Amino acid sequence: MFELIKKSKNSKARVGKLHTKHGVIETPVFMPVGTQGTVKSLTPDMVSEIGSQIILGNTYHLSLRPGVDLIEEFGGLHSFINWNKPILTDSGGFQVFSLSKVREIKEGGVIFQSHLDGAKIEFTPKSVVDLQRGFGSDIMMPLDICSPYPCDKKQVAADMKITHKWEQDAVDYWQNDKKGQLFFGIVQGGMHKDLREESAKAITGMGFSGYALGGLSVGESKDLMEKYIGYTTDFLPEDKPRYLMGVGLPENLEFAIANGIDMFDCVLPTRLARHGQVFIDSGRQNIRNKKFYNDKKPIDENCNCYTCKNFSRAYIRHLFIANEILAYILMSYHNVYYLVNLVKNIREKIIAE
Repeated sequence: MFELIKKSKNSKARVGKLHTKHGVIETPVFMPVGTQGTVKSLTPDMVSEIGSQIILGNTYHLSLRPGVDLIEEFGGLHSFINWNKPILTDSGGFQVFSLSKVREIKEGGVIFQSHLDGAKIEFTPKSVVDLQRGFGSDIMMPLDICSPYPCDKKQVAADMKITHKWEQDAVDYWQNDKKGQLFFGIVQGGMHKDLREESAKAITGMGFSGYALGGLSVGESKDLMEKYIGYTTDFLPEDKPRYLMGVGLPENLEFAIANGIDMFDCVLPTRLARHGQVFIDSGRQNIRNKKFYNDKKPIDENCNCYTCKNFSRAYIRHLFIANEILAYILMSYHNVYYLVNLVKNIREKIIAE
């Protein structure tokens, strides 16, 4: 259930509470990505200490390794990874986009060639629901087709039509046995206003628990992405949560929240950290830069995270140059903390209006 607590006086921003079987999520919220059942380089205690309310798991990757049977043997993903807060699992739909060279789309689903051993794996609307039931996630996502950018409008429309059929099949299957899990529908339609409107109206008529904007941050410009965020949310109901899939850089969050988005995820905080990049208020900095060689300041003087309270830029640069694992831990901690608290602060400003 989603409670709409407050609407901003100055924008379409909202504050809400999303009730799940593993706790209440205060929105807007940034969700760190734990693709393989772990937020890379951080322990569950660290992720919780940072203030993260929910993490993501990847259905495609977890189904291949370690497999749903083993996860079920441990009582579900929460107990397997020792995380007692909510988990959202995606459907494998993004892998339809990202692994386009090793998959084949059929009317009834997608056949992947495993990136691990080349074995063929079939994902259908119902099998993806079954996998996520086995994981025991709090929020499930349906199988869909994320059209690339750029993409011919005729192809986008064809992808969207299949997606709508798959989503209807999936939501009907979920309705028969909800198991306390929420199920979010995904709006597609590429960079075409009429298709976005058509998709939003179709998906919101299917009875999902919440709605996601898919098919964005797939190579288009920031301006184009913002255009379709602002446009699409107008067609989504106010009494359900809205999730912007795969978007979560600092420069995206304030705009998206002001346009009515409640939930975000992004792999980049930890990925960028592993490449030496850290978030600060004035933008991104690369810790490898020689100017930090003897810099006694923390990564961000305005940040209260463990990393910034205890370590200098010079030390973290040394760790990174020396290929020490601690560098990835400290920078990932900071980057995830930065985004979680950026969204939390925006939430508090909306409440204070």
